[in-house]
Amino acid sequence: MDSSSIRLPGSELAEISFADGTLKISFARAYIIKTMTGSAEKTLWWQAGELVLEQAELLEPLPEPKPGETFVCEGGDVDENIYTYRDMIPIPLASRGHCRCDLKVRGTDARIKAQGESLRLIMQATPKYIEHMRPE
Repeated sequence: MDSSSIRLPGSELAEISFADGTLKISFARAYIIKTMTGSAEKTLWWQAGELVLEQAELLEPLPEPKPGETFVCEGGDVDENIYTYRDMIPIPLASRGHCRCDLKVRGTDARIKAQGESLRLIMQATPKYIEHMRPE
């Protein structure tokens, strides 16, 4: 079985918005690590996508980018019921119940921190290959 996950540190954020109880975190470049069962090697890809937290409440004010500034994720946690994903998001992801995100924005003290009742990851377009990652 193959598995894929977004590596949060280094992933580029296009937009962060909150309206009508819905938090949307749009990735311009979400870095994806793909692994194949039985292989020690991995591949690195990038793809646009969006993490959506519904029936959400903000736990901190959202960071505001300066004109022309792109936010880069430093890492953080995404909670899905009893699971906590640290510095990564599994692909696919769609869940109901207790959901939370606490992501750090690189180069600032700002965090994207919210909780809600459902969480889903929507990947867009086709993943683009970057490199082969061999174990050291």
